Amino acid sequence: MIGVQGVISRISELKTQLGITPATPNATFATALSDATGTKGTAGVTGQAVVAAAKKYLGTSYVFGSADPAKGLDCSGLVQQAYQDLGIDLPRSSQEQAKAGTRVDSMRDAKPGDILAFNSPVDHVAIYLGDNKMIAAPKPGDHVKIQSVYETPTHIRRIVDTDLTARSAPGAAAAAAVRPASLQNSSSLAGVPYADMFLKAGAKYDVSPKLLAAVAKVESGYNPKAVSKAGAQGLMQLMPATARGLGVDNSFDPQQAINGAAKLLSSHLKEFKSLPLALAAYNAGGGSVHKYGGIPPFAETQAYVPKVQKALAALG
Repeated sequence: MIGVQGVISRISELKTQLGITPATPNATFATALSDATGTKGTAGVTGQAVVAAAKKYLGTSYVFGSADPAKGLDCSGLVQQAYQDLGIDLPRSSQEQAKAGTRVDSMRDAKPGDILAFNSPVDHVAIYLGDNKMIAAPKPGDHVKIQSVYETPTHIRRIVDTDLTARSAPGAAAAAAVRPASLQNSSSLAGVPYADMFLKAGAKYDVSPKLLAAVAKVESGYNPKAVSKAGAQGLMQLMPATARGLGVDNSFDPQQAINGAAKLLSSHLKEFKSLPLALAAYNAGGGSVHKYGGIPPFAETQAYVPKVQKALAALG
């Protein structure tokens, strides 16, 4: 049996043979070569940037056949999305990804950012992190997470020039890749309550004002007097002990609450380098995220993360 990924790969091959996706007539040799190997747009991208791009999807649910992070990702969807975020086009199926780029002979020669492919025919792919670790979307019922390389890959493919890593500004590429576009956009929040406070706190703690507004929308509906059944208070629904640790004297004061939440979210984003995991930590605590190696299996937290992401998307 060739498996589902084999079927997907075969469909892609048939499309090519039938001319459904014709090549560009005037393409140059270099363009044609990059398209054929699935490595379009690799110039200047480092392996560490690929790793950072992949890590921002930690905690995303596994959904077979999905390459949309908002819905979930399967193994090849994760690989494709991480590279796509850096402007690199890869094929969709794991079998095709196992042919992209250039061959790496063994794990001894593998570098961060390389694609690891497993089984014959290939039915699973992951991104190598170094130190015998990889990031993958393993299986239904699971989520994107970091794992040990549990068996020898059947294929190892290098897509980017790993030599550029040493010449890059320390951490610059990784930091840019980790932060989603929504976190880089700090434009005005016209019509949103407390917009000026979100903007000021976002600038102070290097957090997207729109993310702060989205959290407030989900947490309290912009109600500074809200109190939850668990005792969370105010606009940003801070627990009293958490508020004290953040230096917030009065959680019902919008400005204090927003500054406290911005400080907390900034800390979680730096620690987990993943928006879904930072949101999960805001809801359930960083300790729970570490304990479960991703978004904790709590119904409230599982629902909370996509709610905030949806609210963030609605803000543009």
